Amino acid sequence: MALANAGCTVEAVAPPNHPFGKTRAVRQTHTYRGLLPLQSFANAIAAAKPDLIVPGDDLAARHLHDLCNREQRSGKGRAQICALIKYSLGAPESFPIVFARTAFMDLAAQTGVRAPKTKVIKNVEDLREWVARTGFPTVLKADGTSGGEGVRIVRTLEEAERILRKLQAPPSLARAAKRVLVDHDMTLVWPSVLRTRYVVNAQAFVAGREATSLVACHNGAVLASLHFEVLNKRDPGGPATVVRRIENAEMSAAAETMVRRLELSGLHGFDFMIEANTGNAYLIEINPRTTQVGHLALGPGRDLPGALCAAVCGRAVQEAPKVTEKDTITLFPQEWKRNPQSPFLLSGYHDVPWDEPELVRACLREGQKQGAQLSRPMWIQDFSADHLTRL
Repeated sequence: MALANAGCTVEAVAPPNHPFGKTRAVRQTHTYRGLLPLQSFANAIAAAKPDLIVPGDDLAARHLHDLCNREQRSGKGRAQICALIKYSLGAPESFPIVFARTAFMDLAAQTGVRAPKTKVIKNVEDLREWVARTGFPTVLKADGTSGGEGVRIVRTLEEAERILRKLQAPPSLARAAKRVLVDHDMTLVWPSVLRTRYVVNAQAFVAGREATSLVACHNGAVLASLHFEVLNKRDPGGPATVVRRIENAEMSAAAETMVRRLELSGLHGFDFMIEANTGNAYLIEINPRTTQVGHLALGPGRDLPGALCAAVCGRAVQEAPKVTEKDTITLFPQEWKRNPQSPFLLSGYHDVPWDEPELVRACLREGQKQGAQLSRPMWIQDFSADHLTRL
């Protein structure tokens, strides 16, 4: 989570040894403690006195929602934190909707946004009824998951029933322990201990290509936006690793409609499917936080940090220089982790933060730990100035 003030200095809340600590863009990093997450956030806000909070992942957004709810229940003297969270993220009434897939999709349909039918599936009977009406393939999605880990496309009834049971199942103790030790994330501990089952949704399948938008907004109005077609992904259900910038009027209109209807502020991502036969853009999901393209300045109306900073400071947008004229963006280190020999590393704009060498080294070390098939000498060679031109 990033904490920014009107001077556009940035502080962060993160676990120990997080890459935030390797970048000069962050003035100070406040320690995130998984056993006391809300208190970690409250302490950081009190120390930093930010003008704006930007969650960097779903966990941070959930913590901010929960912190606002906790402070509201605490009574007098607690309104300041709630007001800051509302200013940063939008109307608290929208908080439950952005993390409930069916509720969000129903709202989209009610406002006239093109969206596939979506329904909560409570049991096998619900699933069979859904399949009888919509057929295969169909998509099953678990609430409270991100990065594609709770999304599956199923093509037979046997597979659908098996995946439903798997997605509904409480997290195992082993999985919860791994999340604590590796990610300092305690969110799975109580669901694992209490055997809390996930809410699973079925969504009608849209055949086509994936696309994604990220918008900067304030008080329900879009300030700047970026729209991309997904060219490559880490895996079929995972995050994008290569994207191509596009202009799509229907995606823009859908994002603006949902931002206005939910009275959103800050950075919010929207995922779409572009239907193969018609080119229609179907809204399929919201990400109530920034996404991996949020740092890209791509010209007037496409500089999201600049737009937010201007809104906080109450001045005109001071556009940053356009980082590239290329439309294809190769995300670092995601595409390198996926395939160190990917041609997109050279043909697209590879967004390596060359002016932050310690951050680059930290990302490369993390890539090695996650299984990238390169020895230390090889990745040093592959990321030398002689091998990769600074595009």
